[in-house]
Amino acid sequence: MSPAPSEAGADHARVSHAVATNLRTLRAARSWSLDRLAQRSGVSKGVLVALEAERGNPSLTTLCRLADAFSVSLTDLVEVHRKPELRHATLDEATTLWRGPNGGSGRLILSTDPPGAVELWWWRLEPGEARHSEAHASDTREALLVIAGEVTVHTDNRTLTASAGGALTWPGDKPHVYRNDTDQPAELVLIVTVPESSARA
Repeated sequence: MSPAPSEAGADHARVSHAVATNLRTLRAARSWSLDRLAQRSGVSKGVLVALEAERGNPSLTTLCRLADAFSVSLTDLVEVHRKPELRHATLDEATTLWRGPNGGSGRLILSTDPPGAVELWWWRLEPGEARHSEAHASDTREALLVIAGEVTVHTDNRTLTASAGGALTWPGDKPHVYRNDTDQPAELVLIVTVPESSARA
């Protein structure tokens, strides 16, 4: 089921504000110009200007490119306030960063602090939905646990499928896709490890 328009709008406004604030902060900390960030991330300067002015609606692909460029977790882009080391999160509070054409969603629950940050996601893929991902930063790794239904992962010319209770892992620094090829919804927990990088310099 698709979210109510007001719910989706609230998510969009919250994410747009956080991304604008955090992009400016991250750029300032590194003394990066918009041109330099555009070069490192592959995101156009025009899009960056719009994002920093809270006029953009960044896709998950754009957010991943920016996080990779800064060598931070996606949480560092979409949350404004740093939470304490011992933190609690619920699915209801999770930030929706991907919406599928049939009502599926990808929700970022939380991430650990660097070095070696780990992102924890909850995904629901409706029948026929797929999340196509570009290669992330070098040494990124991903793993998932299927909670319900069946999920197929394709990467590096290999395809594997897991059903409820099964787990898969693969290198996130290569193009990959996870999808639901069945006629029933699939739910999964996804973990992404974010490598440290010289991009912090």
